[in-house]
Amino acid sequence: MKLIFAGTPVFAAKALEALLAAGHEIALVLTQPDRPAGRGMKLKPSPVKELALQHGLRVEQPLTLKTPEAQALVSEVGAEVMVVAAYGLLLPKVVLDMPARGCLNIHASLLPRWRGAAPIQRAILAGDAETGITIMQMDVGLDTGDMLSVHPLAISASDTAASLHDKLAVLGAEAIVSTLAVLDSCQPTVQPEDGVTYAAKLSKEEARVDWTLPAADIARAIRAYNPAPGAHTLLAGEPLKLWFAEALDGQGAPGEVLRADADGVVVGSGHGLVRITELQAAGSKRLAAREFAAGRSALAGTVLGA
Repeated sequence: MKLIFAGTPVFAAKALEALLAAGHEIALVLTQPDRPAGRGMKLKPSPVKELALQHGLRVEQPLTLKTPEAQALVSEVGAEVMVVAAYGLLLPKVVLDMPARGCLNIHASLLPRWRGAAPIQRAILAGDAETGITIMQMDVGLDTGDMLSVHPLAISASDTAASLHDKLAVLGAEAIVSTLAVLDSCQPTVQPEDGVTYAAKLSKEEARVDWTLPAADIARAIRAYNPAPGAHTLLAGEPLKLWFAEALDGQGAPGEVLRADADGVVVGSGHGLVRITELQAAGSKRLAAREFAAGRSALAGTVLGA
């Protein structure tokens, strides 16, 4: 098919790569403007732009799709479908109606659960047993369009937002290719009213660990906020980031470090224990518990968060 592709991060680049490999004509790529990044804060192109330029594709980076100029970019292509994946810009109705067969979104949840900005992290936080990819016909609502295909994926007890993102990126790429291949016979399904949840944008403040919560909730939160915004607490008044954890049976005062050894830093909570196996002190790099504990002989008995 003749497609327009709109996307920005690695999640979207995986889909673009798959569409190219499947032989689709990508007549136009839309992506976010280059952003400052790194220590030098130099402008850096998005992963989608980098991939598109490697393949000699036309790339446009409008600040908005609400202007006549930006809308002309879409209309003049005469695309059959626009594929959208984590683009980051609102598509007004006039743009949604431009491709002959509309706009399809690669959404990283099993709709109608987790509509919105952070479906991967919210699924882990909630303790969901599975998530997945929904290929959706876009409309003007927030992830409210009819579903064309649904592709479930189990969430493992060891998944972080980073690992689940990578799995879903691969699944999303496969899903959009397979859905386009049978688009003529797809029967759109209206999303049910029951089970609608919203995946609100993440904040740094919510990623601060509340040690009075049950250990299972804390461990899920630490995994859900990896890599961003990063679960954090205080150690002797200094910031401490926590990157991986699991819940254990047992009991200890909330935030108290019961032991710190090669197996992990074990901390009390409102119910159960949290074993943290990867940590990062301020001004340091991420360390396995073995390395972190080796330089801190007096860690046991301290209280995190104080």
